[in-house]
Amino acid sequence: MSGARAAQPALRFGFRDADGAADFLVGPANRDAAAWIDRWPDWPAPGLALYGPPGCGKSHLLAIWARRAAARTVDGRALGAALPGLLAGGARAVAVDDAEAALGDEAHERALVHLYNAVAARRGAVLLAAATPPASWRTGLADLRSRAAALPAAAIAEPDDDLLAAVLVKLFADRQTIVGAAAIDYLVGRIERSFAAARRVADTVDRAACERRRAVTVPFVRGLLMSGEA
Repeated sequence: MSGARAAQPALRFGFRDADGAADFLVGPANRDAAAWIDRWPDWPAPGLALYGPPGCGKSHLLAIWARRAAARTVDGRALGAALPGLLAGGARAVAVDDAEAALGDEAHERALVHLYNAVAARRGAVLLAAATPPASWRTGLADLRSRAAALPAAAIAEPDDDLLAAVLVKLFADRQTIVGAAAIDYLVGRIERSFAAARRVADTVDRAACERRRAVTVPFVRGLLMSGEA
């Protein structure tokens, strides 16, 4: 299907280049977090935490920063195994995705503390992505509690109507699917208000339109929603 950005809401938002293959829409829900990324390396601490619900764009911002800072990226579940290489390699910038996954495992928790200390000693930075603010993390390590509580943290909220519309326009454009403003407005008023829901709906509508060779109109998306398909 031929792609087109038929709906106007996306034009009110800025774009952030990620890795040459995607852009990041900036709106009220994520403006503070994007501003913190822009502010680097002028951060007031050796680290920063981005937190918000699944699918809100934390990993995307993490990738933007990692590219700018030439940072090593590691998953929270792999911290214990990755730490020796990060320390031996003298990493000065490290991005930790799904940092909360390290909690509850003493080896991973200690690895996070050692990583933070090592990067801070090198006058570098650690960027953490998580679902909740680090100050609320439950950990048995006093050192990790104190460092987590002291980290600056930027929240990414669920999108408002304008940002949700812009995200849907972008998702359909990425899939080269033409969707008019009326269909976008219809979806915005009826789907769960989250980035993850927008992605699921875009996938479902795009797949159904391709399989049935149908235009994405209000009656078409209404039928998908009423049937429970989207």
